[in-house]
Amino acid sequence: MPAVVPAPPAASADTAGEAGTVRLLHRICRVYAGLGIAVPVLGFATAAAMGVLQDAWLIASITLTAVAAGLLAAFVLPRQEELLEKLTGGRPVERAATARLAMFTGLFNLLWATVTILMIVRPGSTTGA
Repeated sequence: MPAVVPAPPAASADTAGEAGTVRLLHRICRVYAGLGIAVPVLGFATAAAMGVLQDAWLIASITLTAVAAGLLAAFVLPRQEELLEKLTGGRPVERAATARLAMFTGLFNLLWATVTILMIVRPGSTTGA
């Protein structure tokens, strides 16, 4: 009895849908990165008005924001572009590449969640909140 070899997956509808989803997510991330520049600008203005520029929670938030921005620019956006190029070019996508993209995206989200908590809780702050 001859071995049955499965047919290669169709690259038309499935790949087009995947590429469309990745393209949308990449566009959202690029827009988010552009708008995210306003966060430190407004943050410094608010911190100066509150007189908390030297507080440890603010310095930690600024540092984590810079790390998150670097992670987004250096690892997340380029890997999204590579994935999009592979999907639109009909080339195979390695599972390890998508796992690394997910890892860097998760780290980015964890950093922003930490910054958000620091900005709300403001540990050690004497501003009354």
